[in-house]
Parts: sequence; structure tokens; C-alpha cells
Amino acid sequence: MAFDVARIRGLFPALGDGWIHFDGPAGMLVPEQVASAVSTAMRAPVSGPGGAFPASQRAESIVTAARRAVADLVGTDPAGVVLGSSAAVLLRRLVDAMSERWQLADEVVVSRLDENANLAPWRHAAKRIGAIVRWGEIDIETCELPAWQYENLVGPRTKAVAITAASGSVGTRPDVPTVAEFAKRVGAMVVVDASYAAPFIPLDLPALGADVAVVSAQAWGGPAVGALAFRDPEMLERLPSVSLEPGARGPARLEVGPHAYPLLAGLVASIDYLAGLDDAATGSRRERLVTSLGSAKSYHAGLLAQLTTELRSLPHVMVIGDAMRRIPALAFAVAGKKASEVADFLASQGLCAFADDGTSGVFAALGVGEVGGAVRIGLAHYSNVFEINQLVRVLEELR
Repeated sequence: MAFDVARIRGLFPALGDGWIHFDGPAGMLVPEQVASAVSTAMRAPVSGPGGAFPASQRAESIVTAARRAVADLVGTDPAGVVLGSSAAVLLRRLVDAMSERWQLADEVVVSRLDENANLAPWRHAAKRIGAIVRWGEIDIETCELPAWQYENLVGPRTKAVAITAASGSVGTRPDVPTVAEFAKRVGAMVVVDASYAAPFIPLDLPALGADVAVVSAQAWGGPAVGALAFRDPEMLERLPSVSLEPGARGPARLEVGPHAYPLLAGLVASIDYLAGLDDAATGSRRERLVTSLGSAKSYHAGLLAQLTTELRSLPHVMVIGDAMRRIPALAFAVAGKKASEVADFLASQGLCAFADDGTSGVFAALGVGEVGGAVRIGLAHYSNVFEINQLVRVLEELR
């Protein structure tokens, strides 16, 4: 493996701002090749699809390339890739289509570990129809989402199980395949939010047991676009169409309006960037993605272990959770300080991090609001040991 963080940092012009960026969960910085791809596509003549002239054919080729790139990222068929403006919008569109066939007292299972993008659409649909929402609870000490509880959560009325592949708040990676097994026993559809996991671990939709996964390109330094990837493209044909075009087939059934072609060109470039994280990776793009993200996983595991150990050595800092499997994201609280105060102090020292008051989402379930909230830290591909040392040094000053 050859994960050269110095080389990777050279791909990001934005790192020239002089700040240390631990704000990865809100979206990584954009590598030069992605910005260039978007700019180049905006300068080229691009029209709507369906024409016999080059500008129209260019639009079709961009969409085709984007579907193939996402399929390579998640290990599925390009014919099952739906493109849209964001993961949140696509999830809402998917839930609206699925719930058209729900009935009173049908059930959907969500989890306390998930972000609002993968909670709000299901709760809204359940309220509209009179369906029942069941919750997977997290262990407040470890922030694990125990998979065994799903055996009792799913039942004959369960229509869907929505679960994250990784939490962007506390880093936990739940046992999605086991949860999916319980869901399959009752014929429920498994919808996985893979947005936070995609930049850090090789994804394989069939291995996850997911029927559909959603990703957001911003999570790994791509443009503001998202994608739904279906394990079986035939599933799309069984969903009610939300397209404005009559008789829409395949992914177009869940796509509304024209595509943002320059952003889709940037999406392709961003996945090519992921495939090149390990400069020794060879083979097809899918093979290079598996190798590169495997290297990224190993690199970040070392950084996260150092960060966690050093933060826990500070008596006034409390690291929230201790999940066994995780992505490089964590949250912490500082004794006697509100999270907003800590984040403001970090910013005054040139470090970017977000504060959460603990009144909603996973932090509300953990009761973090009672200690003044939590500061969220997320590592990125360009994070290094020097930056971790700087964070620890600054936090030492808050005693």
C-alpha cells in the first residue's frame, strides 16, 4: 500500500488557506482535478440529451460516465444508479415513491445513529400514511448500534429498514449485513446511507445486504451531487415513477428535471481521485478504488487511534463513545465548557471544527446536551499527524 499523505495534500489548493480542517463531516475540500473537470465541462457546449449533434451527445456521455463511476464506487450495476442534486433530495424522492403503496399500520425501522437526511423522509411518510416508526437504539456508553435488537424490531408489517453505514457524528460503523439479514426474513427493503462511509472504506452493495445505498459526493471532495445505487436495477421498475417524463424507464424514473452536467463531470473526476489515493493501485477503476480505499482505511485507523489515545489522556476531555468499528470521526466534550465555546476557541487558533448543542440527533439520544453539547471532529484524506498534535496542544490550553 502507498498512501502518501504529502502527495495527497498537494492535490488540494484550498489547503493554502492556512487553517487545519477537521470539518470533514460537513464535506471535504475539493481537489484540483475535480474543480478542473467542472470548469472544463462548463466551458464546453452541452445541451439536453436525445439529439443527434455533439453537444447533446456530450450530455449523454457525461450522464453515462457518472452512472458508471458511482457503480464502481459501490460495486453495483450502472443501470441501477440514480443521479440527483443531493443525498437528502434523493432519499426523500425514494421514500415518496416507496410509501405510495404503504397502508395504515405498516412499519418502518430507523435508528438513533442516523443523520436527519435518513430519518426525516421516513418519519414524514409514516405520519402521512399512519405507519409506525420503530427505532434501533444505541448503546450510550460505546455508541454501538447492537444488531441483535433488529430481530425484534422487524416484523411482517415492516416495509423498510433504514440504516447508516457509518455515523458522521461519532464514527460508529454498525453491522449492516446482520441487520439486513433480519430485514430479508420479512421481505423488507434495506436502505443504507453510505455517505459518510464512502470516503473511507471500500463499499460493496451485495456484501452489505443493501437493496439501495445513497452517497453524497461532497463527503469525499466532490461537487454538490448525490446518487442512489440499487443492487438490482429491476427494483426501479417496481417503484412508482416520479419523473416528469411519461414512460420513464430505469434510473430516470426517480430523476426529476435536467441534470447539472458540469457537476456530474466533477462527480466522475472525484471518484477517479478516490481511485488514485494509493498511487500503487492498478487494474480497473473498481479494483483501484478497492485498493485505494483499503489504504485510506489503514492510514486513518492509525491517525484515529493516536487522536483518541491523546484526547483520552487529557483529564478535562471526554471522548464520546468507543465503537469497535468506525470511520475517522469522533466527538468530545470539555469539562466546564460549552461545545460552542470550545469550537470558537479552536477557530481562534486556526482549527476548523463544529459544535453541536446536543438537542437533536444522535447527541440527543446520548444526553450530550446535559454536558453542554459536543465538538465534532472528522479527519480527511489530507489530515496528518502534525494537525492532530496541534489539536491536542490547543485543547491542553483549555484546562
